[in-house]
Amino acid sequence: MANREFSERDLRSLRIFCAVAQASGFAAAEKQLNMSKASISRHIREVEETLGTRLCERGPSGFVLTHAGKVALELARDALKSLERIRPEIDAVRGVLSGTLSIGMVEHILSDVGCHIPEALDALKTQAPDVKVELTVMTFNELDLALRERRVQIAIRGMYRREAGFHYQPLFIERHQLYVARHRMKDASTLPLVYRTQPFVHEALNSLGLTRGPTASGLEAVAMLVLSGHYVGLLPQYYAASFAKRHALARVPSGPEYENAISAITEASRPKTRALDLFLELLAGFHPSV
Repeated sequence: MANREFSERDLRSLRIFCAVAQASGFAAAEKQLNMSKASISRHIREVEETLGTRLCERGPSGFVLTHAGKVALELARDALKSLERIRPEIDAVRGVLSGTLSIGMVEHILSDVGCHIPEALDALKTQAPDVKVELTVMTFNELDLALRERRVQIAIRGMYRREAGFHYQPLFIERHQLYVARHRMKDASTLPLVYRTQPFVHEALNSLGLTRGPTASGLEAVAMLVLSGHYVGLLPQYYAASFAKRHALARVPSGPEYENAISAITEASRPKTRALDLFLELLAGFHPSV
């Protein structure tokens, strides 16, 4: 492959390469980009020719980034993010906030009475009407990855434990309790615990001596299995209360209670935009009690 300098056309090709890598393949990227596979392939091939190396393997076995592709992806994302910051930073010098604020958050936290994120978003729109907000609901693990890959600027999720490289701004306390179908209350101590990859579930299995039950993904799945009457499950108090009257769901009286600080989490080493600083200030103002 012959090396050449990057051109303006290559910027578009780099964006397409990043989109394909994020989507983990051409098929998923087709819909997002509204482009054909042939066109996507041509753009990636042009980037490979510019860099003089293969960035990904694509074929019957699927889409896989090469080592060079992983390095190129990280650098391309940083470069494109820097380009995206030019307009917002110049606008800020002029006293105007603009650009995109990308937020990721976990499911269902809006139901908690301590959650005042909508008020913060309302205030942000009032004070910085030119800022475009992108809000995506993700799982805990997806949020961590999105932060590390800089696909979101801020993640709103439980803290559980502090991890190096992240900055945590607590917003409100989420309480998790053990629930069971009301007609199986007397059998709660013998029923298996619905499993999901979450620290409180691991702690309950270790400390309460419960049997591990089926795996569930998301709160809705946990509640569904608990209401079947064959399992107990850990659920946030506000979430369980939202449908406990309609469905025969009850808290296990002797069960544990776990507290989790729902926090606004940012990557410590990533420079903050003016819009992000403002949003963090607004979140702090609307969540003063933690």
